[in-house]
Parts: sequence; C-alpha cells; structure tokens
Amino acid sequence: MVDIIDEALDILHHTGPEFIGGSIHGPMAAEALLALGRPEAVLPWVERYKRRLTDHPTPAMPIPRAQWHEALGDIKRLADWIAFFDRELADAPWPDVVQHWVPVFAPGLMAAATHGLIRTSHAVRRLTTGETPQRRHELAEGLGYWAARYQGLPGRPADEDAGCSPPEALTHVHRVHGSGFTASGSIREAIAGLDTEPSFPPAINLVSTRGDLERFLSALTELFAGVYLTQTNGVIAFVHAVTAPSALRLLLPYLAEADARLAARYAWQACAALYAWYATTAEPFVTIHDQHTESSTTLIDRAISAEGAHTIKFTEACLREYGINPQPVYLLAAHDAAERVGVR
Repeated sequence: MVDIIDEALDILHHTGPEFIGGSIHGPMAAEALLALGRPEAVLPWVERYKRRLTDHPTPAMPIPRAQWHEALGDIKRLADWIAFFDRELADAPWPDVVQHWVPVFAPGLMAAATHGLIRTSHAVRRLTTGETPQRRHELAEGLGYWAARYQGLPGRPADEDAGCSPPEALTHVHRVHGSGFTASGSIREAIAGLDTEPSFPPAINLVSTRGDLERFLSALTELFAGVYLTQTNGVIAFVHAVTAPSALRLLLPYLAEADARLAARYAWQACAALYAWYATTAEPFVTIHDQHTESSTTLIDRAISAEGAHTIKFTEACLREYGINPQPVYLLAAHDAAERVGVR
C-alpha cells in the first residue's frame, strides 16, 4: 500500500498537467482513492485514465530565482516552472518550500480553476506519509502548474472587512447572469469575464478570517456544498468551490498564521467568483436538516463506479469535511455527484 502512489505517479510521469478539455486529474484522484481507503482501485483507475493524456512538455529555458516574476502566469513556461520547483525541492525541505511559495501564489488561487492549489495539496498530504522522489516531483508539478496558470481576480484584501460569515457574505455577491445563461468554455476563460465587472472587487472584503480558521473553512465548504446542490448550471465549477477550500485546509499546518488567514480570504474570493459567474438562481444555498443515512462506504463505491476524477475528488473532500463538520449536506452532495458529475 505504501508504494501504490509512487507506482501511480510513475505511470503518469510522462504525461502533461493538461490535455484537451482542461487539467489532468490523475495524480489527484489516485491520491484521493488512497485517502478513501481504496488502494486496490488506484492502479486500475490510473491505467484507464492515462489513455486520454498527452505527453509532458519539455523545459526550454531555466527560470532564475531572482527573475521568477517575469514567468508568472505564462503557460508556455509550464515545463520550466516544474523544473524550477524540482530545483527548489532539491535545495530545501519540502515543508519550507510550501511555506514560502503558497503565500506567493495565493492571490492567484484561481489558477487553472483552482487545480494548482488542489494538486499541490494532494501532493503535500501524500508527502506527510513518507517522502519519495516521486512525491517530491508531484509537489513540483502542483506548484509549477499553479505558477504557470496563475490567475488573479479583481479585488485585494483591505485592512477592514465587512465581518460577514460566508453565508451572509454570499447574499451580497452579485450574480452576473440570469436563468437563461448556459455555461460554456473553460472555467479559467469564463472567470476572466469578472475583470470587467465593477460589482465583484469588493467581494474579497465581505468576510473576516480573524477567528477560528478551521471553522471558517468548514463554513465555506458547507455553504458551497449547498450551492452545488441548488445549481443546474456550472456543476463542475461548484465542485471546485468545495474542493479548493478543502484543499487549503490540508496546507494550513505548513503556513504561517498570517499567511494562512490571507490565503483563506483568497479561497473565499475564488468561491465567490464561481458563484458570481455561474450561479443562475436567487437562492444561494440549501439547508439540510434531515440526517442522510447513506454510508460512507456506499458513497465511495458510487464514486468509484462512476469513475470520474471530479467525482472521486469531490467525494473524498465531502467525506473529509463531514468528518470535521458533520453536516448532512456533504453526504447529499457526494451522493449527487456520482450522478450529475459522473465520469467527468
């Protein structure tokens, strides 16, 4: 069991972080399957998934540490960024690399529809169980992808904020589109439309992260599990609105307190951006009072049967969040994903 993730990463080693249709999810879903306690499912799933992937890009020109700003957000430098972090991880312990670079990239947390953050967090979680060359390189892949697809959103944190909880704050986020809107294209390209929306920049300062940060992230994931259930448009976008803040939770132990609180503000901003662009109903979230009786085992079985990487990752995040904050909305969302998200 210990070596399964390394074998999976070896299989995927020569494939790139993207393919036609978006980001690849192979390493993340493989790690999530281990976290779900299903090691026997990892390699068969990876073998099926790899058939759709493209070759890994080749580095062209090293990125000097003193001039890294010049390559930020340049997808053509993706391979150079991954090589950059391979060097960083060769020169310093991986927790030090995470502590330094995650705050640097947090303002661009929307990178690749938040997949830079999510891939980084899956790599970090597996490194905590044991350090191997494959796992260090997977962290380089995550951080490099985050850097190459860096995408900032309009609005910057101010010293003063409105002090709202996430559910309260969401009622003040303006929805760009009405009920006739149908999502198309990549999330990255769509969200860039907020750059010209004057209503969006204040969103980042609606919430406060000065209190218990773990509870803040629970409130955020609970809220957006409910949002996911209310929306028929942009289903995959709202999956990310749960998996991204849940991914940030995995990185909190490696961040300075001030950096963690600021990153949580950017996580809220990313979720608010997804809501602003994709939500088409006035009701922002649902409240589930009745206990959902379906077992975690059944939910995991459903996710694996559906085979989709998003479904596997979303189910793992929902079950993990439920373990911290036992609200049935997570279980209902995980159940729904096997049907609505399916093989995607």
